Amino acid sequence: MADILDTLKARRSCRKYKAQAISKDELVKIIEAGEFAATGMGKQSPIIVAVTDRETRDRLSAMNAEVMGKSGAEVDPFYGAPQVLVVLADKNVATHVYDGSLVLGNMMNEAASLGVGSCWIHRAKEMFESDVGKALLEKWGVKGDYEGIGNLIVGYPDGEAPLAKPRKENYVYFV
Repeated sequence: MADILDTLKARRSCRKYKAQAISKDELVKIIEAGEFAATGMGKQSPIIVAVTDRETRDRLSAMNAEVMGKSGAEVDPFYGAPQVLVVLADKNVATHVYDGSLVLGNMMNEAASLGVGSCWIHRAKEMFESDVGKALLEKWGVKGDYEGIGNLIVGYPDGEAPLAKPRKENYVYFV
């Protein structure tokens, strides 16, 4: 069994992916790690939408590019990753942003432990506040008052992960 601290130290954001989708087993394990993230008062405010079809993935990438002020033809904010895990959280829960962030963190670390690349892509809030984003949520059967927290792209890395930067001075203060 891998040491958790070793995984945490080695995990890096991946920005270049192979076209091949990760296995269903790997995807389920990554999602399960998100389901077991700590949440404020155990309220489990986040939900995860697993996007595995290319058409929807491409549509989300284009929406994300639009929030950046670019077109999908100019840039792929999802770096070619074949799958996306969209994390949203119930706005009516005071800790929803923190809860969703922990879900994303757990999933990134589980992906790393499996040798799967991942990267948290921002702008989910803006994507799902738009009319197009709201229509997608409705199409997917997502009911409630959800805020987009992040898009976690996943896939097999195409190349080596960068080395970690040295930790900054004064990161920790012991009192």
